[in-house]
Amino acid sequence: CQPDPEQGSGLMWRAIASNALTLFIVGLVVVAGLLTWGRQAYTNPGPLAEAVCVKVDRGASLSAVSRTLEGQGVISDARIFRIGADYSDRAKDLKFGSYLVPAGAAMRDVLDILTAGGQSTCGREVNFRIGIAGATVILRALDPVANRYVEVVSFDPTLEAVPQAYVDAIDDGDLRYRLTLAEGVTSWQVVEEMKRAEFLNGAVASVPSEGSLSPDSYEVARGGDRNALIAQMQARQSQILADLWASRAPGLPYKTQQEALIMASIVEKETAIAQERRQVASVFVNRLKLGMKLQTDPTVIYGVTKGEGVLGRGLRQSELRRETPWNTYVIDGLPQTPIANPGRLSIEAALNPDTTDFIFFVADGSGGHAFATNLADHNANVAKWRAIETQQKADGVTGVQGN
Repeated sequence: CQPDPEQGSGLMWRAIASNALTLFIVGLVVVAGLLTWGRQAYTNPGPLAEAVCVKVDRGASLSAVSRTLEGQGVISDARIFRIGADYSDRAKDLKFGSYLVPAGAAMRDVLDILTAGGQSTCGREVNFRIGIAGATVILRALDPVANRYVEVVSFDPTLEAVPQAYVDAIDDGDLRYRLTLAEGVTSWQVVEEMKRAEFLNGAVASVPSEGSLSPDSYEVARGGDRNALIAQMQARQSQILADLWASRAPGLPYKTQQEALIMASIVEKETAIAQERRQVASVFVNRLKLGMKLQTDPTVIYGVTKGEGVLGRGLRQSELRRETPWNTYVIDGLPQTPIANPGRLSIEAALNPDTTDFIFFVADGSGGHAFATNLADHNANVAKWRAIETQQKADGVTGVQGN
């Protein structure tokens, strides 16, 4: 029986068509991946660790400006910046002048700044920073040689007499103002410290709900309204939570975004090390899934202080046994509210924790924690920590306890 030439030819062409279709689909997937990557690179926070002054010369091309921005570390990729400018039809809208670009500015935000106009002197800046232990007023000036801000003076705003350098700067008037919240501050702390920000106006009627404020740096105008600024903080936190909730890992033991925010606040108070946040979150997620009590000290502290200041001492045994809506040594599951205002990284950790079998952790003496999957290993880690803690106390150093 002889093979049919026409049948063989048909099979060949079908194979060619099938291969071509496969290559086409692969090509589409690759293009889609590149577009997604490029869009994320364009809209995600940028690499700047601190604000810098960017100068756009009169008549400068987008290509030259984008290369300068990449060289200064303002953006991560000049090509993506140019593509974004072309796509938004603003490639020819650059305005000459000097512009202050804030830390972490996305490429999209940088383009907004350079095309909005309004030449800036990039002179001095007041940063009112609200931290866990109180507020600090920092006056900074731009070093024209290093092209970065350097601290002129910093002081506690509760002082009756402020430094003369600050008084002179206020009188001069050429100032930008920022208010910065550190991760882990409570809403009560934010409101109380904002009262001392003399460049703001308006009385805050009530303390915002715990966890609803986004720790970040906010540029404000002198005479700005405190309530409007709080609303901005709340809107930013709400948007961050919604965005990260949409991309959360499957199988998490949270029914609502609020429960995820509560978990994020616990993670925020348990570790200041970014690389540990997802591991710490995994411990508490595992405990929830196993029906274990969370048994985390920061929730006990919040039940004592209600977020109104720092405890300033160790917990007493009576406080560990006392039932409050936050004491996770006594209650089951999550506390009734967040215990602080968590930052984006802690919310990410709560919604995308590491996959581990860890159910215990304790301080390891280096600022981090030692994790364990069983009580025997945990007790061994605790013994090591106790020895370190004893030595630290002998040396006059205090440490951080684990769970």
